Amino acid sequence: MTQTVNPAVSNNSLIHRTVLNNGIVVLVAENPAANIIAGRIFIRAGSCCEQREKAGLAHLLATVITKGCDGLSSMEIAEEVESVGASLSADTSTDYFLMSLKTVTGDFPQILSLAGRIVRSPTFPTTQVELERRLTINSIRSQKEQPFTLAIEQIRRVIYQNHPYSLSVMGDENTVSNITQEDLVDYHQTYFRPDNIVISIAGRVTLNEAVALVEEVFGDWQNPDQALPEINLPEILVEPQSQLKPIHTQQSIVMLGYLGAAVNSADYAPLKLLSTYLGNGLSSRLFVELREKRGLAYEVSAFYPTKLYPASFLVYMGTAPENTTIALEGLRTEVELLCTTELTQTSLQAAKNKILGQYALGKQTNGQIAQLYGWYEILGLGIDFDRQFQEMTTAVTIQDALIAARRYLQKPYLSLVGQEEAINRAILSNE
Repeated sequence: MTQTVNPAVSNNSLIHRTVLNNGIVVLVAENPAANIIAGRIFIRAGSCCEQREKAGLAHLLATVITKGCDGLSSMEIAEEVESVGASLSADTSTDYFLMSLKTVTGDFPQILSLAGRIVRSPTFPTTQVELERRLTINSIRSQKEQPFTLAIEQIRRVIYQNHPYSLSVMGDENTVSNITQEDLVDYHQTYFRPDNIVISIAGRVTLNEAVALVEEVFGDWQNPDQALPEINLPEILVEPQSQLKPIHTQQSIVMLGYLGAAVNSADYAPLKLLSTYLGNGLSSRLFVELREKRGLAYEVSAFYPTKLYPASFLVYMGTAPENTTIALEGLRTEVELLCTTELTQTSLQAAKNKILGQYALGKQTNGQIAQLYGWYEILGLGIDFDRQFQEMTTAVTIQDALIAARRYLQKPYLSLVGQEEAINRAILSNE
């Protein structure tokens, strides 16, 4: 017996939420416009569930989970997917694991069944684990050659300290080298269970058809007797400091960081608006003032990701070494203005229009719809957050934005990557 909760209406389609007897949450968006079905299988099992000495475990699991399952080899899985022109892939983030699939309507039962076998009974073949481990370590080494990635990594470490958000989802060379096949099996057995899963489906399929398909593939899956382990994460202390990384490069990366709010905070929407106003697109404040008017930036932007736990609010610029000092001063000045000067009503409304316009455009395909609602559900926000987010954004006032800026954007963490002389000069000038 399944339980169907009252559907939520979105701008795109009708979203139905159903809970199976074993606890799997099924979201269905009926969208008959195209002969395509997209599915997303979310599991509350991101890098936040890893032990620190095994950082990168969830990422490695995502790379190998499609490389073998109950009765099928890596090649046989690939052939089954490609023989019908479907797509199937796995990924992980800080807050969740994700398997994505897309097929024409007629092939969806077959590919969902395959995805079910992979999610429930992966084999983690030793040769595939070793191959993916080497590829991951090569990617980690490659990122160490990229100034922007270095800047992100060092500011993330000091903002988040011992919190899992301080580490790359891929882990580092040492932790990835220490992950065993047994670690993968234990992680899978711990977190891949029905009461920890959301399956989101969008496309040419009815609610009854979709729920019946999920029941057929996953309905006999039982939860283990033991409860899910509690995630006890350390407190994040705000202790702004500077981090310098001298390297041989033809540009400097200047980055300011602040500890912001989690997605379930009342300050989430004001901070999203401030980030958009500052650094989203060619009309943003940073782009106009620091690139267009002053010619300082190769690139300049701000970003504030949506996270289950407090997210970092970052502004950065790539600039010529000789401009490092004035670039840092320019970024500081623009953020400080948010704390001292109210946005104009015109600027605030422009930022709202940009956010809401981009948000609407991000819900056009079946894949985007399945992703969005499944993501909200796995974060514990519920499918109604689609409406709530738009209402919260619309409701932000000039005073809300000023209060949020003063609460979060007063004292920055600083990350500088570039030629040693340039970054030392910038530090001395800003002391």
